[in-house]
Amino acid sequence: MDQDPTDGRDYRALNKANWDERAPAHALSPGYAVEELVADPHFISKVVRFDASQLGDVHGLRTVHLQCHIGTDTISLSRLGARVTGLDFSSASLKEARRLAERTGDDAVDFVEADVYDAADVLGRERFDLVYTGIGALCWLPSIGRWAQVVAALLRPGGRLFIREGHPMLWALDDLRADDLLVVEHPYFERAEPSVWEDGGTDVQTDVTFSHTVTHEWNHGLGEIVTALLDSSMELTGLREHDSVPWEALPGRMEQLANREWRIKDRPWRVAHSYTLQAIKRDI
Repeated sequence: MDQDPTDGRDYRALNKANWDERAPAHALSPGYAVEELVADPHFISKVVRFDASQLGDVHGLRTVHLQCHIGTDTISLSRLGARVTGLDFSSASLKEARRLAERTGDDAVDFVEADVYDAADVLGRERFDLVYTGIGALCWLPSIGRWAQVVAALLRPGGRLFIREGHPMLWALDDLRADDLLVVEHPYFERAEPSVWEDGGTDVQTDVTFSHTVTHEWNHGLGEIVTALLDSSMELTGLREHDSVPWEALPGRMEQLANREWRIKDRPWRVAHSYTLQAIKRDI
């Protein structure tokens, strides 16, 4: 098996098998709130709801949701009035996303199967007013520079990127400790070689036992992300760091808040948990 992380024959196959296997379990888990979306036509996912005030009015905007997974955030953007296309490389995830759209009646949402690096070639260049990316997406990509180029290629001049992500400092912490120490164990900066994980679990409640447990992941420093966007004809318009994140990133050491976000119980101000970034494509 080819071990070159930039080649794609290794990490994509491993990661796709992982996501394909988890998609049905995620659709059944209360953590993704699928049944709430189906039951209430006004319900919005907690990830989209957290940033709704910063996201602003998206009514009528041609929007692409990169790495959309099972479509809960995609459907939520549609409910806010956006004209949304969801893109993901996992066929199993898109099967669940299309099923969700059918069950909720959000049939105007399109779902396209493709790797994120191929998004501009598959969907077309300069077609979108808004590129949206949610929590837990960038860690699956070996090159943040290539990702930024794809974002810029998708957007029309003046179009906007909106992203909420786990903070790279949080990704760098040891999440297996039993004490309250915050220990930097994993890479903060992007490295050519991936961090190889073998984990039989997932980030939401499920009783399913998984067999595809190996993944390849990469961290990207906040400065690397901003610089990649600036180098791709993007202009930063907003950057906020938050003291909460939508999942229990440090099991046993976090508490759930009223808004269903999670925060470190002991002195949460010690580390940023997530961030929201906005940028526009310069008209050049």
